[in-house]
Amino acid sequence: MSALLDATLKHLEALVGFDTRNPPRAIDTGGIFDYLRAQLPGFTVTVTDFGAGAVALCAVRGEPKYLFNVHLDTVPDSPAWTADPHTLRITADRAIGLGACDIKGAAAALLAAANASDGDLALLFSTDEEANDARCIAGFLREPHAYEAVIVAEPTKGEAVLAHRGIQSVLMRFAGHAGHASGEQKPSDSALHQAVRWGSAALDFVAAQSHERFGGLTGLRFNIGRIEGGIKANMIAPTADVRFGFRSLPTMDPDQLLKQFRTLVEPQPAEFSETFRGVSLPAGDTANAEANRLVARDLADELGIPVGNAVDFWTEAALFSDAGYTAFVYGPGDIAQAHSADEWVALDQLQQYAETIYRIVERGNA
Repeated sequence: MSALLDATLKHLEALVGFDTRNPPRAIDTGGIFDYLRAQLPGFTVTVTDFGAGAVALCAVRGEPKYLFNVHLDTVPDSPAWTADPHTLRITADRAIGLGACDIKGAAAALLAAANASDGDLALLFSTDEEANDARCIAGFLREPHAYEAVIVAEPTKGEAVLAHRGIQSVLMRFAGHAGHASGEQKPSDSALHQAVRWGSAALDFVAAQSHERFGGLTGLRFNIGRIEGGIKANMIAPTADVRFGFRSLPTMDPDQLLKQFRTLVEPQPAEFSETFRGVSLPAGDTANAEANRLVARDLADELGIPVGNAVDFWTEAALFSDAGYTAFVYGPGDIAQAHSADEWVALDQLQQYAETIYRIVERGNA
């Protein structure tokens, strides 16, 4: 075992030991942040509490060109864990623990690389990524920063991910007229019938987008997550709520997609509200998405990071991209292990990631 990997595993053992599950996100400026402060001598450290357990720590040494971001919050553990999720277990080829893959392994490697080098380096740790409540990144971006690019740690199997889908969630409500179900109904009478017709039209619309492509991704991802309404089988439903989500390509206009979903059928929904939006990567002008992806690819090539395929899952790299930064996603671990029982990260990927960060810092490119 290399000294850098050994140091990474010692840090990972400590980080996994801190309970940063989100929810409940019972996180304050002590605990794991006291540990981080102690591990970053020589850095200017700023800790900001954005409320509701959303805490960010920014650590800067020298005048770095790039910012490395990693979140410390984890999903809750499931009953299927076979051992204490907050106790790191190390086998011949993997480290097992809650958050080891997503994404405390990268945080531990960043600490190890920071301690092994005295080069310029900027780190941003946050605790709200798992909540669809990006207070930390939004708060950080409210202040001006001079970084040329931001590299966001998520499980990408040690490859630079330059593009991913955006994500949007919607709550929709149809309105009908309560009454006895024995008679002939007009299309506008039953709210549930409206919802079902809308669902059929939505699935047809999504299928028609299968020809759209970007960076290896194809089509529009779509899911109806919940339909509820009505009273009983012999009563016409006066209301029906539909919750759905979709994941668009960087070249798709999210506002235009919302308009198309809202107007698929008549009568249109009585209420239609977007409950969450995460922009795609690259963000911004959809016409320039490919050009922006190529800029990120050139940076990954310059840093010696292999480039992987675009992914379907969303990351906070999109928030930095939307703010005008060149950004890509890069970290150890496989997304297939994230959020799973007995979550693990491969030791060889941890070592590769730590060595890459160390090399970047040492040659003065960080």
